[in-house]
Amino acid sequence: MTATDPALTALAQGWCALSLLHGKIESHIEHALQAEHDLSVREYSLLDVLSRQHNGEGGHLQMKQVADAVVLSQSATTRLVTRLEDRGLLERYLCPTDRRGIYTNVTKAGLKLVEEARPTNDAALREALDEASTRPELAPLVRVVESGTLLPAA
Repeated sequence: MTATDPALTALAQGWCALSLLHGKIESHIEHALQAEHDLSVREYSLLDVLSRQHNGEGGHLQMKQVADAVVLSQSATTRLVTRLEDRGLLERYLCPTDRRGIYTNVTKAGLKLVEEARPTNDAALREALDEASTRPELAPLVRVVESGTLLPAA
């Protein structure tokens, strides 16, 4: 394949469209979450992931699992967790069976905030997808997102 190969050109155009769709969605959700709940998209994503891990007192994950779940580097994840910990939304603790393992646990205040923010996130997502669906280069990607075919089988 060469740089002018039509397959590469189509691939690059598809990647650009996907990147554009992601950016538009993330920006729209970011504005809504900041305005209504003083949360960034990353903060909401982390609280959402942890709330879905809920098992008794609160969901928890090891720090590496947190980094993987929100697609951030270890250092960026540590800063994100620290910000949320400072706000009383998360807490960290040592694993009782392996003192090297550090877990992140969502607090009751974190669970409450993510539940309050979830409708805002969902509405902003719907608005962003509706807007993107009017653009011919994004409409096929919106249909794929809406179809749920990207999700693994349960």
